[in-house]
Amino acid sequence: MISDVHANLPALEAVLESIDAAAPEEIWCLGDVVGYGAQPDRCATLVRERCAISLNGNHDLAVIGAIEAATFSETARAAVDWTRAHSSAETRGYLSELAPEGAREGIGLFHASPRDPIWEYVLSTDQAEAGLDAQSERVCLIGHSHVSLFFTRPLSTGRRTFATGAQASDGDLLDLGEGEWLLNPGSVGQPRDGDPRAAWLELDTDEQTARYHRVAYDAVAAGAAILEAGLPIALAERLQIGR
Repeated sequence: MISDVHANLPALEAVLESIDAAAPEEIWCLGDVVGYGAQPDRCATLVRERCAISLNGNHDLAVIGAIEAATFSETARAAVDWTRAHSSAETRGYLSELAPEGAREGIGLFHASPRDPIWEYVLSTDQAEAGLDAQSERVCLIGHSHVSLFFTRPLSTGRRTFATGAQASDGDLLDLGEGEWLLNPGSVGQPRDGDPRAAWLELDTDEQTARYHRVAYDAVAAGAAILEAGLPIALAERLQIGR
């Protein structure tokens, strides 16, 4: 499971190599294939070729003109404008075929949240409670926040139960056999949880487990590509610190 690639080719290639070593049956992507990074076409091609299912995120939707970028930050709007001008018709056509939500193997998939698949950041237990209330599947996967984390809530037994959650670290293994879950794999291309390594999540639907992974990649090369493209310098700098 991957999310928030953001056109960062070195990060995506490193993650796919790590995923290949684990040999999963399928790869799923939760969206934001483009945005921020300098290699949208090559990343879109890899996602299209390697992922059994992919969603589109708010950056993907902005690039194809399906939503307005007026609420984006200045750097995010600059990246949308640049990507529109420097991505192929094939890439934009592929993104236009995707949706911000879906399901696979009985798992709910949302770019942002079950309550708002495009825009909502789920970073607190209150937001997680609302998402758990809104979801129809017991286990759902979300992206958008660029933070590797999870929330869980015991199934109701007639009395009110509450969600708990935490930020996930490399190697953390969760038993999903009981309760309701919201899982965020973190970001491939622009992590914001203090760990600059690319993130992905290994989901075992038979054993009902989830393991978090972080992968080192050449963030200097990714940043250099951003600068060479003329994108905002902040987009290159933040790759080095994971913020």
